Amino acid sequence: MKTLALIAALGILFAAAVIFAARSWFSLAGVETSIHMWIALVAGASVSFLLGAGLMALSFHSHKHGHDDIDVREG
Repeated sequence: MKTLALIAALGILFAAAVIFAARSWFSLAGVETSIHMWIALVAGASVSFLLGAGLMALSFHSHKHGHDDIDVREG
């Protein structure tokens, strides 16, 4: 039951964020955007996605090869 409530709450927050973003986007209907803005938007989103994917790949690689294991040294 707690899981269902968490999923519902996150779904409502996501829907609210999408509605807010859509209303904000459409309220700027008369604003001209240059090609530089679109290039910056695509470049920023691409770099963020690649950085996230790279860090996740490093995390899985580290776990798979035992770099995250705790060494217990007795001596």
